[in-house]
Amino acid sequence: MARAVTPQRKILTTLVAWIIGLLIFFPIFWTILTSFKTEAQAINDPPLFLFFDWTLENYAVVQERSDYMRFLWNSVIIAGGSTLLGVLIAVPAAWSMAFVPSRRTKDILLWMLSTKMLPAVGVLYPISLLFVEFNLLDTRIGLIVVLMLINLPIIVWMLYTYFREIPGEILEAARMDGATLKEEILYVLTPMAIPGIASTVLLNIILAWNEAFWTLNLTAAQAAPLTAFIASYSSPEGLFFAKLSAASTMAIAPILILGWFSQKQLVRGLTFGAVK
Repeated sequence: MARAVTPQRKILTTLVAWIIGLLIFFPIFWTILTSFKTEAQAINDPPLFLFFDWTLENYAVVQERSDYMRFLWNSVIIAGGSTLLGVLIAVPAAWSMAFVPSRRTKDILLWMLSTKMLPAVGVLYPISLLFVEFNLLDTRIGLIVVLMLINLPIIVWMLYTYFREIPGEILEAARMDGATLKEEILYVLTPMAIPGIASTVLLNIILAWNEAFWTLNLTAAQAAPLTAFIASYSSPEGLFFAKLSAASTMAIAPILILGWFSQKQLVRGLTFGAVK
């Protein structure tokens, strides 16, 4: 029998949750706050919290110095393209592992997940050679393929978990009604797993949007996304913290807005199948 939650325990849990949430949000808040300071105020000791001369100068300088919309468009295409390609590959793969498993299915899943433990720098050289050979350096398609392959294990694992929660009898009934494999996946499985697929898509977009190592090493100018846009404000002369904060705020704003408006769908997908 479950124990009743006491008011004191409820208050303590809420307090701890707020403290953790504020700790996680504080770096983002401080970045946004610093973006409205001058360079001198940004490095002031002690740090200036709210009482300083607020300015939009950093945003104006960033806009004049860089073509923000080009970086933004590159990020949208790369994150969206890698996510779409990854889901198109992962859905049939996860279907196969969830509903037609073999003796090696778990081994394959573990092997796929183990590739995420490989340091990215360990495969930078061979991938760079491949990019040079196939003329993919500083191209969107090259980054789309790389980011898709990097995040594919996570996409397959998440979809596999969601698909396992769907009763196989439903798919068997569809086959008995004459559904082909394509119809089974498109018209039976996919609609039932929409919450899980949606949360997988959102998570993969976030991972691709925030990827910095590959975007900085495989792009120069034409295909550079917002991560390269942020890095451009680190120079040999030093860090311009106020301008760097303004660039960072402009880079994270779209994904923060997306996460804010899709948080219900994301939570729904992450808890999909948790309660039967």
